[in-house]
Amino acid sequence: MNTFGIDVLAEQYISISREKELKEVLRRFYASEIFILGGGSNMLLTKDIEETVVHINLKGIEVIQETDDFVDLKVAAGENWHQFVLYCIERNYGGLENLSYIPGHVGTSPIQNIGAYGIELKDHFLSCTAIHRQTLSFKTFTAQECEFGYRQSIFKNKLKGQYVITSVSFRLLKQKHQLHLEYGSIQETLTQKKITKPTIKDVSDAVIAIRSSKLPNPNELGNSGSFFKNPVISGDEFHLLSEKENLRYYKISDNAYKIPAGWLIDQVGLKAYRDGDAGVHKDQALVLVNHGNASGEDILNLAKFVQSKVKERFNIELEPEVNIF
Repeated sequence: MNTFGIDVLAEQYISISREKELKEVLRRFYASEIFILGGGSNMLLTKDIEETVVHINLKGIEVIQETDDFVDLKVAAGENWHQFVLYCIERNYGGLENLSYIPGHVGTSPIQNIGAYGIELKDHFLSCTAIHRQTLSFKTFTAQECEFGYRQSIFKNKLKGQYVITSVSFRLLKQKHQLHLEYGSIQETLTQKKITKPTIKDVSDAVIAIRSSKLPNPNELGNSGSFFKNPVISGDEFHLLSEKENLRYYKISDNAYKIPAGWLIDQVGLKAYRDGDAGVHKDQALVLVNHGNASGEDILNLAKFVQSKVKERFNIELEPEVNIF
């Protein structure tokens, strides 16, 4: 139940398919006695879980509001993210196509404000509903209240561990789709396919093709997707470093530059690096992989080694994107 394929055990496991069940479980246990599990895609487990694992399997997609131009959807937390994106594309609901093929569940998507190819969850987010783990009261959070940042939200900071998200609401376009083709090799992929007037399905197909070529399938090779965040450095740091290095970067503002973490790891010679069964992927250095029998500690030690090598050469701190337990 974790995409890294780490072999750890839980003292007790409960699957939740209704909000009423979740409320009852939260009433029975102290917050500190519960380990919330979603799709298992954004975490590294380094030890057995002593708490009771509560697996959020709430299902359902509901139309809240619809006009000729847009549709608002309320999606239960246990829905598979990629399947939800495909659901939208089948109905010509635009906005999430660049976020195709991201593993995990809808309920965990706001926690780290998932993003890819120039789009972030917050761009089409309306609100999310969550239950407080101690008071058992439900609260609906607006986008502003979620305090979204780059791979960040209030649920990773001020309210970490306090709420369980039960549903997420989105606003998606039904016409006049605003396609984002400028990131990665989306446009290049479309050109290769001789697509001059792409649809949202064309964009989704391109993203799936790109991600499939770069990222290993967790069912075949244990991984959690991008292990590190792309670091953002200041203008002064950028100009100083660019005197010594031919940097690859995205300019965010005059005083902020995003450096691809995978490129940094590749530059220090760690692409395809392997220590036992813990390794750096051969095609995408941003992805750490379990070649079979690596423990969570093995992966964590590899991550620390990668961080030290990047720090040593570039004086840049790589921050993990995955949650480490």
